[in-house]
Amino acid sequence: MKKILGLVFGLLSVSGCTSFAEPGKGGEAENYPQAAFSPVMPDQPLGPEHGLRFDWELAARHLDILILEKAEWCFPATVHQAKQNEARIARELEGGLQLDAANDLVIQRNLLKRLERQLDYVKRQETCQPPTDSNNGNSDIELAQKIHDLLNRDNQFAFNSAELNPKYIVNLSEASQLLNQHKDFKLLITGHADALGEEDANQNLALERAKQVKRYLSIFGLSQQRIHVDSVGSNDPYLSGTEPHVRLTNRRVTIELLQLDQPLMLENPSHNEG
Repeated sequence: MKKILGLVFGLLSVSGCTSFAEPGKGGEAENYPQAAFSPVMPDQPLGPEHGLRFDWELAARHLDILILEKAEWCFPATVHQAKQNEARIARELEGGLQLDAANDLVIQRNLLKRLERQLDYVKRQETCQPPTDSNNGNSDIELAQKIHDLLNRDNQFAFNSAELNPKYIVNLSEASQLLNQHKDFKLLITGHADALGEEDANQNLALERAKQVKRYLSIFGLSQQRIHVDSVGSNDPYLSGTEPHVRLTNRRVTIELLQLDQPLMLENPSHNEG
């Protein structure tokens, strides 16, 4: 433990400065509020915002069904992201940000379709079997959620950079300790880039970000055999738009927590070689 802490502080001492969003303003500041849309009166004309609300309800019910089918056990990180998206879209609709809500609904639907495909696959292959003991199951989900939160918090990057920020290095250290104590998990690290630049360059930069995270996890003692990398470039944004704060949020890695025997569903399988 002392060696790990010493290593963390040593790494922090050579890390560059990074700016962060104000508390409560960042992309991870989602509290999963229940939507409280104003009711539609009988004599009120229907507009585009009502269609968006209906789309939001459909997506929310889709996610509820996937959770009932144990998606949260098999893919806790993806479900966590979907919940964040759902909460953010609700706030956009409540705030009259219809264009933002429409763009994020497209992202949410694609995420849920991918989650459904993954869940169908692992159910057919019987590679993700939730425990029959509900107490043990809840305990394992809570552990998976804690590890996921550490791996997917403070995970943004500076423009055109693959260097990790100091807070994220500390998160990786703590997550590595938990993962070394619970060896039935493996990681899929996916690198992302913002929308600026050529696609090939964004793919390469996003992959370097994923590899840099893998390097730090290995330094903290996690076996490389349990760490896999992938890259989607700028093709899977967390937020839509080109504003500076949006681009910062999209320059990130996402880390999926998987059981050891779960298959990897890679966008670019060649990235995971070597």
